[in-house]
Amino acid sequence: MITESLKSLYTRDLNKLKTEIESYQNEEALWKIDKNILNSAGNLCLHLVGNLNHFIGAILGNSGYIRNRELEFSLKNIPRTELILQIEKTIEVIHSSLDQLSEDDLKKEYSFEALGYPMTTEYFLIHLFGHLSYHLGQINYHRRLLDAK
Repeated sequence: MITESLKSLYTRDLNKLKTEIESYQNEEALWKIDKNILNSAGNLCLHLVGNLNHFIGAILGNSGYIRNRELEFSLKNIPRTELILQIEKTIEVIHSSLDQLSEDDLKKEYSFEALGYPMTTEYFLIHLFGHLSYHLGQINYHRRLLDAK
C-alpha cells in the first residue's frame, strides 16, 4: 500500500531535516535572514512540523494538535534541541496517522480543501511530501549561505 512508501519518504526527509538542523555550526544562524532570504531555517522547520502535524496528525490521525501558523513564522530562538524533538515527534505522528488509513481512505476526498480545490487524500499526502522536500532544499541552501557568516 502507498502508505508504507509515504511513511518511508516522510521519515527519510524528516531525518534529513533533522540532519540539516544539527549541521549548523552556529546555532544562532538557524534564525538568520539576509537580503531576499526572508524565512530562517528555524522558522521553516517550525512551519514544516506545524504543517504536517496539522494536515496529517490532526486531520487524518485525530491527534488533537492545534496549529498556530502565524507562530511558525514569528517565533525565534527556539533551542536546536527543541526543534529536533519536534521533528522526531512529527515522525511518530505521521506513522501513527498513516497506519490508521485504509486503501479506501486514500481514495476518498480529503476533508479540507487546503489548496482551494477538492482532491483525494492520497493526492494531498503526495502534495505534502513535495512541500516538505521544497522547504528542506531551502533549509539546506540557507545553511550553506548563512551559517558560515
